[in-house]
Amino acid sequence: MVSEQNINVCLAQLNLLVGDISGNTQQVLKASEAALGEGSDVILFPELTLTGYPPEDLLLRPSLELRVSQAIDSLITAALPIYIVVGYPKLINGKLYNVAGVFFKGQCLIEYSKQNLPNYQVFDEKRYFCAGAIDSSNSGIFEINGIPTALSVCEDIWHAGPLERAKSAGAQLMLNLNASPFHIDKPLHRQELLKARALEGNMPIVYVNQVGGQDELVFDGGSLVVDACGELKASVATYEAQLSYVDFKFSGAEAKNSCISIEGSIAPQRDYLESIYQALVLGVRDYVNKNGFKGVLLGLSGGIDSGLTVAIAVDALGKDRVEAVMMPFKYTSQMSLHDAEDQANRLGVHYKVLPIEPMYDAFMHTLSDEFEGTKVDTTEENLQSRCRGVMLMAMSNKKGYMVLTTGNKSEMAVGYATLYGDMAGGYGVLKDVFKTLVFELSNYRNTISEVIPPRVITRPPSAELAPDQVDEDSLPSYDILDEILRLYIEEDFSAQAIIEKGFEAEVVKRVLWLVDVNEYKRRQAPVGVRLTQRGFGRDRRYPITHGWRLGI
Repeated sequence: MVSEQNINVCLAQLNLLVGDISGNTQQVLKASEAALGEGSDVILFPELTLTGYPPEDLLLRPSLELRVSQAIDSLITAALPIYIVVGYPKLINGKLYNVAGVFFKGQCLIEYSKQNLPNYQVFDEKRYFCAGAIDSSNSGIFEINGIPTALSVCEDIWHAGPLERAKSAGAQLMLNLNASPFHIDKPLHRQELLKARALEGNMPIVYVNQVGGQDELVFDGGSLVVDACGELKASVATYEAQLSYVDFKFSGAEAKNSCISIEGSIAPQRDYLESIYQALVLGVRDYVNKNGFKGVLLGLSGGIDSGLTVAIAVDALGKDRVEAVMMPFKYTSQMSLHDAEDQANRLGVHYKVLPIEPMYDAFMHTLSDEFEGTKVDTTEENLQSRCRGVMLMAMSNKKGYMVLTTGNKSEMAVGYATLYGDMAGGYGVLKDVFKTLVFELSNYRNTISEVIPPRVITRPPSAELAPDQVDEDSLPSYDILDEILRLYIEEDFSAQAIIEKGFEAEVVKRVLWLVDVNEYKRRQAPVGVRLTQRGFGRDRRYPITHGWRLGI
């Protein structure tokens, strides 16, 4: 006898707040009620939904177990007639596990413990969790409308084992809970991976990811569904929190069912630059809003870095929550004054001009005895930058606006930044954006509307800390510098391997030496959006004090 079963799955791509267990639980209940109203049979939430991801050392707090237990009690008490598949940490026999639980009509039907714990790049789950058992006690299989359905959690889908075991146990559908942060090209990698897994298991996969900014990480969402052949059947727009619904139809003889159709909507894919730009926007928006700041302020110099940063800030928060300050000195050109004002007017942000020369002169007067008999050097340049840092931080304290720093990855790599000066602030928007990408993103943003004056993009970059200064007086051209930095920082090439790529030996050795000796600066820099697989922060943990550079 041929039977037919339908399953409607709701993909709950939510923006959660780490540590807000009660608030996240309310989001789960609200979304579940909405899905129930749309006729869904099951709603799938991201990994560690109840705590948010990554909770880091909050997982070590003694009250964690109580708070999570109270959240689970809320799900059970609600007794909703929909399969709620949700992630949370759970203490079992004194050991903590990364768990996916299924709740239905006031009961917890099954719990599955994550089997593969990532411990690379930004992940360090082995610090907190024990791996789930690889046996029938942790099969993660339950039935929805008679269809054997398997659970897996994030990293599990990157390995063949969990899906193969689910297939052997008779599963016909895989539900995968994720907290997968964005990096460049990550959406494509996910889709390729799911295709390979679906073909291995001969079953559809529902992949749900969270969305939102969490410190330096940005979760882009991009939840999707592939069929048993790995073909994309449904997807959710990246960088947007929403519920999306997908219909599955299964048909077969007795229990040997197979999926014969999947119906859902496919969101348009964002292109390379749009995806990166939206990651920056979301990272700023969530960092500011989730930390309770009224708005942001930044130094607007008339240069491209601050020009791109203020555009991102306005797109993230709206013009009324952004203040831009031009802080000119005697080396600031009229061109910079004009371009900064022009951009502020184009964006409609609050803008003011506060010269730093009086305070610089006061510092120099007080330090005159200390500086007597010495030559003018970078000390005086750094003092200009530190005057600006003092101004911005004072305004931040008084107004409750967070300072955005504007330095890019190229500058941070080689230490072309001033501690307690242009590095002073709460969030580094461009921290993982090489200078060459700054130009690309600026041109991209102007294709939407021309908010960055064209001359800001085309003029030679300069810190304007000395007469007629340009960046390339101190650094190689950015095309050369950024490729050397990429090979060294992101690809782990040695000096010799980079030289063999055709770069001048002395240039390579100098750039790598600058990277190594400026680790102490980067340790004191604010967090910022992570775009690459080797950002400065959680990805790259080098010692400050070491002798490695001696063998460069």
